[in-house]
Amino acid sequence: MAAAGTLGTLWLNTQRWGLLRLGAAADRLGRAPKLANHLATGLRGEFEALFYLRRQGYVVVARRWRSPELKGDLDLVAWEGETLCFIEVKARTAHDNIAAEVAVDREKADNLREMARAYLRRIAREERERIPVRFDVVSVYLLQGAAPEFTLFRDALGWR
Repeated sequence: MAAAGTLGTLWLNTQRWGLLRLGAAADRLGRAPKLANHLATGLRGEFEALFYLRRQGYVVVARRWRSPELKGDLDLVAWEGETLCFIEVKARTAHDNIAAEVAVDREKADNLREMARAYLRRIAREERERIPVRFDVVSVYLLQGAAPEFTLFRDALGWR
């Protein structure tokens, strides 16, 4: 059984490494989109969080999910066991006085809840009423010359 876990981790690390190399090649060839630094940091944080959560056993089913009627997106949507998790990723390039996860204020939390309701409306009513739901926040610190640092806050926001 341990060998299966080791192989799974090796496979995830290989996927991550390959995608990072493809991104680096696109940069060198001038094919990567030009983004403001804060947007590039956010995308990299989401990328790193995706692989971190997969190593934690989450099954990610959507990334950057959008509803045509609403503003914004859900960074990640994943299952952890029987629970559907809507995950907000907060990425930073330095440890500031204010932790990354504090950036999820009341307005952002309300917007995430509305987006989650829109996502759930895509599921048949009988099923969605039985699905436990929660909001998680992942702080990702992308420090120069260091491996990404993660902090996972399960059930960080109330549903209502």
